[in-house]
Amino acid sequence: MGRRLFVGNLSYDTSDQDLKDMFARAGTCDSASVVRDRMTGRSRGFGFVEMSSDEEAQRAVATLNNQELQGRNISVSEARERTAGPRPPSFGGQRNFGPPAEPPDHRFRKEGGSRRGVRARKRSL
Repeated sequence: MGRRLFVGNLSYDTSDQDLKDMFARAGTCDSASVVRDRMTGRSRGFGFVEMSSDEEAQRAVATLNNQELQGRNISVSEARERTAGPRPPSFGGQRNFGPPAEPPDHRFRKEGGSRRGVRARKRSL
């Protein structure tokens, strides 16, 4: 088991220090961080804790899983490594939402140009 733990179902008011104090009961807590939204700075409701040894990490999972912290029952489990998946596109002028953009279909374009051109042709007849 790894030393890094995932903590879910956190209250949005939970700070890094609150999380560190909670996990200090199970052993030496090296670091604790609540994940925050980049745009708003608000908590996303989960975080990560790093314990000093594997035994302390196992003890923290066993004792603190489903315990109450600030009115919510937190879930504690071993953190999984990120998988190498596709990266989301950057904000550099690309679309980040909805299905992929398709090139425009020019089959349905009106023949004859603008209305002004059509009126001019009618007058000249």
